[in-house]
Amino acid sequence: MTKKPSKIKKCLKTHKVVILLLLAIVVQSLIYVKVGFDKSYIHMDEAYSLGLASYDKVEIQDNDDFYDTWHSGEYYEDYLAVNDDEAGDFAPVYNNQRNDVHPPLYYLLLRIVMSASPNHFSKWGGIAINIVIYAFITIFAYFISLKLMGGKEKDKTRAVLLAFVSSITLGALTSVIYIRMYALATLNIMMITYCTMKLYEKFNWRNLVLVGIVALVGSLTHYFFLFYLAMLFVIMVVHYARKKNWKQIAEYIATLAVAGAVSLAIFPYSVQHMFFGYRGDGVISKLINFANFPEYFANIGKYLSIIQVYVFNSMLVILTVLIIGIYIYRWIKGVKSRPALGPYFKLLCLPTLFYTLLVAVSTPWIELRYVMPVCATLFIMVFYWLWRLCESVVSMKVSGIALCGILAITAVLPIFIGPEPQVAYTDKREIVQQVQGELNVPTVFWFNSNENRFLDDILLFSLLDESYVAKDASLDAETIQGILEGRDLSDGILVFINSGQQNDDVLKAFVDSTELDSATHLKRMNACDIYYLK
Repeated sequence: MTKKPSKIKKCLKTHKVVILLLLAIVVQSLIYVKVGFDKSYIHMDEAYSLGLASYDKVEIQDNDDFYDTWHSGEYYEDYLAVNDDEAGDFAPVYNNQRNDVHPPLYYLLLRIVMSASPNHFSKWGGIAINIVIYAFITIFAYFISLKLMGGKEKDKTRAVLLAFVSSITLGALTSVIYIRMYALATLNIMMITYCTMKLYEKFNWRNLVLVGIVALVGSLTHYFFLFYLAMLFVIMVVHYARKKNWKQIAEYIATLAVAGAVSLAIFPYSVQHMFFGYRGDGVISKLINFANFPEYFANIGKYLSIIQVYVFNSMLVILTVLIIGIYIYRWIKGVKSRPALGPYFKLLCLPTLFYTLLVAVSTPWIELRYVMPVCATLFIMVFYWLWRLCESVVSMKVSGIALCGILAITAVLPIFIGPEPQVAYTDKREIVQQVQGELNVPTVFWFNSNENRFLDDILLFSLLDESYVAKDASLDAETIQGILEGRDLSDGILVFINSGQQNDDVLKAFVDSTELDSATHLKRMNACDIYYLK
């Protein structure tokens, strides 16, 4: 008599892929939590995220009483936290973004989460948002990968693996612990890609509406989303034009036009930001300045270096060699058929490359954050391309084993060769602990306002009991003694000095003006040096 399989085995077999996908999300979330615990400091832009979501103005430095006054840590922490009496008031989010350079959706989500732990700064609100977002990114990475592979049962496990590894690269880990809108922008990119694939497959109102909704959400998250959407738009219009489906072109254009109109109705300041604001004007001027061609190529090279390390965990060079090697092998063997990339590959590849190219030639700085939204699509694109190439010269089984092996190496490589995710700032853990403990002493920031990056240091000031920001002060004994009058200097003082100043001159003036006789350099921070005088 044949033994019937248990209900558990039946369930595992029926829902194998769902279970694998959930397991992948659980494992990646545990990795994110571990990296979140490692995160020891915040970047200036992360401070902006928290302040723009919680404070009543863009810059805390705009307060009339900010400079040349002693403050407690609570004064600065107020910029980084939502207070009890501010819960439910979302007007600052909208007003701050009107005066800044980004649309407001991410900051609205951040304020809601920050309200769950009022009155105190916590890195975990922003990280928690990104962990949840990345669960959905992995799900859509799976859907996209499966769509590319053909959607057959045999492709599902491989699609889960590809989605999982794309979500644990150094770029993905950085995106999770970076308290900015880039994880949400990544999700928008993944959703618009998949929804457009669905629309490409079947034109109906349901898929049209989904494309419109995601386009609306993406435009309210980050303006660079429109680079990606623009290329998708071109591909879809050309696709329908070739088929002479003029009605579908009109409906598709109308859907995006409605999404754009709703976006502008919600946040009309987007026009100012993109075309007349300093950031938008800077991007446009770089794009249309054709004299910058040498700089364009240099920037592309720099971005490729970033992509090599953070998107592919230092494997891009090897992957490129493998791809070129397979093409050479195909040429030697006389293989004339094209790799079966399928109808959806161009919907992933062309917008991703277009976005990356425009970012490379237009951004004010060469930074990982600007390509974060396409990290996942870049990863999937290259590995899928490699897989199809392998299948064109060896069996499906061999290519599958090879792909899984390369993905496994890619996943674990950072453990052995590094670097750590950006903005983890583990090198700053000790100074944070010192300021919270034995070095919580009167602190003076000798501040050059021409190098105003105070928010790079606001976290430390939120931990200090008493601190003073001396703006462009006269470097003489009378000024320094006046600042320190009434302070207990028995345990020494901390002196912060930002760029554009002669540190030795500042330290000598403090030593000469007090009974303190030694100055020890403690740490170079993102934008200043910290000294302990005793």
